[in-house]
Amino acid sequence: MKEGKYAYWMSAIASAAALAVLAGCGGGGSGSNSGTTSSSAPATGASSPTTAGSPTGASTPAANTTPTLAAATPVIDGTTLGAAQWPAGSPSGGTGQAVGALTCAPAGASYTYSHLSIYQNGKLLALPANIGTVDSSLAVQKGCVYPVHTDDSSGKIRIDASTNTQYTLGQFFSVWGQPLSSTNVAGITGPVTAWVNTGGTLTQYTGDLSSLVLPRNGEVTLEVGTPLAQIPTYTWTDPPPFNTTPTVLTYGGVVGASAWPDGATATGGSGAPVDGVVCAAGMTETFHVHSHLAIFNNGQQLALPKSIGLPGSCNYELHTHDNTGIIHIETPNDKRFTLGQFFDIWGETLTTTNVAGFQGNVVVYINDNGDVRRYMGDPRDITLNSLRDITLQIGTPVTSLPTYSWYEPQ
Repeated sequence: MKEGKYAYWMSAIASAAALAVLAGCGGGGSGSNSGTTSSSAPATGASSPTTAGSPTGASTPAANTTPTLAAATPVIDGTTLGAAQWPAGSPSGGTGQAVGALTCAPAGASYTYSHLSIYQNGKLLALPANIGTVDSSLAVQKGCVYPVHTDDSSGKIRIDASTNTQYTLGQFFSVWGQPLSSTNVAGITGPVTAWVNTGGTLTQYTGDLSSLVLPRNGEVTLEVGTPLAQIPTYTWTDPPPFNTTPTVLTYGGVVGASAWPDGATATGGSGAPVDGVVCAAGMTETFHVHSHLAIFNNGQQLALPKSIGLPGSCNYELHTHDNTGIIHIETPNDKRFTLGQFFDIWGETLTTTNVAGFQGNVVVYINDNGDVRRYMGDPRDITLNSLRDITLQIGTPVTSLPTYSWYEPQ
């Protein structure tokens, strides 16, 4: 009897101890600690932001707080921002044909911009230059641009401002020819979060990315993968304003002060091919367009010599007829030419510190009918597009960029 009671009480004590151990291991389910989280276990909902919604259809990035807006970074217009990821242009998108409701047309005279930053796991990727920009060619003699396009790798999307039409991120990606979804940004895959900065107010965009309206003078940031703690923003050093009084260009006229003799130098083109540019008599001019070159030395405009590329026995595909700065591009082929080829026909130097013997810091501006930006690359690589104004500034900065009233070149 005593032994039976002893066995009973020992069994009860063992059962109570077992229940205590289970409760200590969390096996007891709900209890007084059900509202707390162990430091070794993930918090409920830790994979989703607690103060902002998730992108529609995207896997939720791991973040707990809304990012802050970083102090603005000063940037010179035209500067490349980010690491190279994609080729320039839009070979699989808009190359001249209509893209949805967007048509490619000669550049207009009124532009604004929206800025786009694309990050992959915290790394900024450079938006390519010349998305939606079609150079002049046999097929498109004067070239064309889409209402949303890029000129450089600064991240600026140039927007036609001649009307109040609103354009979307989806339209831009269609022109680019790249995918855009909640899990894919131009081939970079992963959960995508979108932020929009308008006037210093940062908001998360949670709708269909294709429908995101590009904010004029605002910034869009797309994060693929790891979110940012701070969203960068920028202040731009823009090109000088345009001179509101156009310079009238007349055939045979002179624009600027005399600085060089007419014609090519002794090392320039005298009839033999130069950099692939040929000189021929009676050349068929299937492709005939014109660019303009203005050279300023310490604020004074210098007259570009006439008869560069016209040695007498033949005409080079690049040449000048007068001292107005107009460069004639005349060829029977679908060829593209550069400013460096023109300077080689002239027989003069062109670098970032030397323009035809005038030395100093050289700053370059390109104006395509009001679509103006600073050019940060090698000036020799600038394409001579139809009706393009190229300004080379040596030394003292110009206070305004010249504009021109063109005559119909011959």
